[in-house]
Amino acid sequence: MSENLTLGDRLRVARRTRKLSAAQLAQKIAVSPSYVQKLESGARKASPSLVLALAKALRFGPEVLTGQPYYGEPEAEDGVHAVIPELRRLLLCYDSPDDLEIAPRALPVLASEVDQVAALRRDARYAPMGPLLPPIITELTHVALGGDNGDRAKAFWHLARAYRAVNSLAHKMGHHDLSNTALERVRWAADRSGDPLLQFTAGYLVAGAMLRQGAYTPARRKLLGLRTELERLQPERSFSEDALAVDGALLLKLAVLEARENNADRADDYLREAEQVAAMAGNRDSLAYEMSFGPTNIRIHEVHAMIDTGDTEQALARLTEWSSVPGGEWAPPSTPV
Repeated sequence: MSENLTLGDRLRVARRTRKLSAAQLAQKIAVSPSYVQKLESGARKASPSLVLALAKALRFGPEVLTGQPYYGEPEAEDGVHAVIPELRRLLLCYDSPDDLEIAPRALPVLASEVDQVAALRRDARYAPMGPLLPPIITELTHVALGGDNGDRAKAFWHLARAYRAVNSLAHKMGHHDLSNTALERVRWAADRSGDPLLQFTAGYLVAGAMLRQGAYTPARRKLLGLRTELERLQPERSFSEDALAVDGALLLKLAVLEARENNADRADDYLREAEQVAAMAGNRDSLAYEMSFGPTNIRIHEVHAMIDTGDTEQALARLTEWSSVPGGEWAPPSTPV
């Protein structure tokens, strides 16, 4: 049940649980004691990177401070939580699914439903998306494990996408253990799809999870390794548009990582390199491999990087600069692709 606790309330409880004064906690994260007090009172808001730093200093997971999973609060969609137990069971039984009373639907039908799920995931419409996942995953698993040879690899391909939707839903609802399990299932299915770019996508998602946990060095190593392997498989002059979208997404994730570590120059370097990749792809927003890579997403990441590094004035200036209306602020299109 909700206790209407704020992040500041949870921070105060966590600090006292660890028997630390505000000054002692401040010393651990290199801020002033008054800053910690303002965080606890709600006078200051904590950025994602600061939440991670606080959680690490207090030896708690970040969800202890954020209050996830959310139940009965504005962030919660309680109807979505109802599907979580079934998803847990499905992901546990990933290679030995429930029997079906009738044969699974044809793969093109299931693929079309996965496309619908992907669209709902992009729009963060988890309430209608959640109930669609269990039957799709169950049927796709049967096709992938026991269908016609010609369908199996493609079924694994779409199954990886369905697992990605589980990852997004679980993460947004605060079920981080389920989110991490879903990532392992994405990798499992991607490895059996026969598609290297889907395997890179799985690695990208894992690196994102590392980043959310403050594991910056492992995340950086993974992202750089993925880029090296991608270039080995598809030298720059022969990059397909799909490969460019994946490479661009890896660059944007690296920019986020550097911004979280307050390396503004490195973040900017990756953003500029992402612009070059977008130019090679014709400066079009792309949904290839559900990466949403292109000029729109580069701008979004640029603003977020400035905010993460504390340059909010420049972020606001950039929004004004990009606006097509004098004195207005740029906003991403409602349908960027």
